[in-house]
Amino acid sequence: MEIMVATALVALIGAGAAVASMSAKSADEAAAPAAATAPAAVLKLGYFGNITHGPALAGVEKGIFAKDLGATALETQVFTTGPATVEALNAGAIDAAYLGPNPALNSFVQSGGESIRIIAGVASGGAQFVVRPSITDVEQLRGKAIATPQLGGTQDVALRTWLGERGLHTDTSGGGDVTITPTTNAQTLRLFQDGKIDGAWVAEPWTSRLVLQAGAKVLVDEADLWDKGEFSTTVLAVNKSFLEAHPQTVQALLEGHVDSIAWLDEHPDDAGAVINDALTVAIGQPLEDDVIARSLSKLKFTSDPLAATFDTLLDHGVSAGVSKPADLNGLFDLTLLNKVLTAAGEKPVTAAGLGAE
Repeated sequence: MEIMVATALVALIGAGAAVASMSAKSADEAAAPAAATAPAAVLKLGYFGNITHGPALAGVEKGIFAKDLGATALETQVFTTGPATVEALNAGAIDAAYLGPNPALNSFVQSGGESIRIIAGVASGGAQFVVRPSITDVEQLRGKAIATPQLGGTQDVALRTWLGERGLHTDTSGGGDVTITPTTNAQTLRLFQDGKIDGAWVAEPWTSRLVLQAGAKVLVDEADLWDKGEFSTTVLAVNKSFLEAHPQTVQALLEGHVDSIAWLDEHPDDAGAVINDALTVAIGQPLEDDVIARSLSKLKFTSDPLAATFDTLLDHGVSAGVSKPADLNGLFDLTLLNKVLTAAGEKPVTAAGLGAE
């Protein structure tokens, strides 16, 4: 009898231990997803000191991001080129970034869709091809030296596409009928003033600086090349792994982004000054008032990424020799943006069949 009691007691203890173990395991499994998708302690955000990144500049300057992110700390880093921004984004050095559509698109293609997701639009318009006043038609560009911010960047692809459609060949090593030299925007202004380049395809505020401060003239306004003048100049992208791990933080970032655009729209008289204050921090100096005013007149800030234009952007990149054909399905994840827009009483935007919405 004692042996039977002892055996039963051991069995009961074992069963209890098993139940406790299973309960603990179930609790751990239940807690694991919650931990995996908890708000991030820090959000590292990249952007440019360009007016086309106005919502980022205003959102940081006005404390809008900090308010919407709540307990998540905001760390920022200012970049000068899209490809460098993508490199940091892919490496996890930053979590989200404002950048041109072509570098974002190229990252997605080169990674097989595993690197980033575009989660919102930022700006449409604000890119122009400016040249010396003596240049009046495309044939006069033959043999000339033209600058773009960086090989494979959004304005670089736009220039190569425009020249190619008009019979002027270029290559990625700087040869061909027109010499295209990747150059930082600040250096482009100096080179143009010194007579060492003949033009540049750039985004605001650099087009306005070249026109107002260096005597350039507009040969092509990129808005004239797109249906209804709508084309994406800047998008907001996020590291795919960060999006999966911290959707709450990404939603808070998008709330700040939408709030920043709303603030810019609702305060047109103050927008220029706030952006200029932010530029002073980002690039070390303010811009002239006429440059700010002209730049803002060429831009529309919008959370719509204009996804329907991205197949065309990819085709342009392929023709320019800086991209390869690819399936862009999955490039966009607009689910959190549309959740934020709907809560704000705004119309949801479409991924045009290229991702979730």
